[in-house]
Amino acid sequence: MDNQNDLSEFLVSRRAKLNLQQAGLPDYGGRRRVPGLRREEVALLAGMSSEYYKRLERGHAKGVSEAVINGISRALQLDAAEQAHFYELIRSANTSTRPPRGRTTRKTQLGAAFQQTIDAMNSVPVFVQNGRLDAIATNQLGRAVFSPMFEDTSQPLNAARFVFLDDRAQTFYQDWEANTRQIVALLRVEAGRSPYDRELSDLVGELSTRSELFRKLWGSHDVREHRSGTKSIHHPVVGDLELNYLGLDVSSEKGIQMLVFSAEPGSASHDGLQLLASWAQTHLRDALPKSTINNAHNS
Repeated sequence: MDNQNDLSEFLVSRRAKLNLQQAGLPDYGGRRRVPGLRREEVALLAGMSSEYYKRLERGHAKGVSEAVINGISRALQLDAAEQAHFYELIRSANTSTRPPRGRTTRKTQLGAAFQQTIDAMNSVPVFVQNGRLDAIATNQLGRAVFSPMFEDTSQPLNAARFVFLDDRAQTFYQDWEANTRQIVALLRVEAGRSPYDRELSDLVGELSTRSELFRKLWGSHDVREHRSGTKSIHHPVVGDLELNYLGLDVSSEKGIQMLVFSAEPGSASHDGLQLLASWAQTHLRDALPKSTINNAHNS
């Protein structure tokens, strides 16, 4: 991935989203050739020279200070996820050397103790993924909830491939379009954090080639955090489920996130989860193939 180009395109995309009124600048009328703010207007709001900002927007990030990052973040009204992504893009663009070819990823071992822990959480679905959205581990109820995804025999099993390349995803996710935007925004965050991850580059290339929608969303440069929210799914066994989720970082493993799902007690979704747990006891034996758990990669 091109670090300088990603930085440039991110800044241009954020600038295009702001108008004069949102930025608190006077509108003197006249025809504007570009959407959103001009570079000079961003520089004014950020408290720096136009030439300096123009160089930064071209991807020249050497020696950029935290004060400059904060100034531009305020000028472009970046949220927390966008500011964190901006910082990672600056860091990556400042990296003068690329890691040796073939050593841009490293194995992550999630051992028996981790699997035992999530298996003990048998009343809630658990799904563990890395930054590329590969499935790292799950408990039995988690596999039951996402059983349509686990029907794919390709490895590594990947949520982005399911959402964009598997027609069943459009039925499984009741708000499929929102999920496509979320998936791309999460991959954008990972691309900023791990620009030399060859497997991530290959995944983005595959999805870009096979999905026009992915290409369009990837070009928007939107990013977001994956901390909490709601998933509305239509499960082939128990029907509609409205599930809340929390995204918890696994502190012992860089880039690994554990998603824990739950349903409102007494709700139809809660009853559906209980029914699904009973179904899983009969139909599912293993939470995830052992080879997948022990051979996942993380950048």
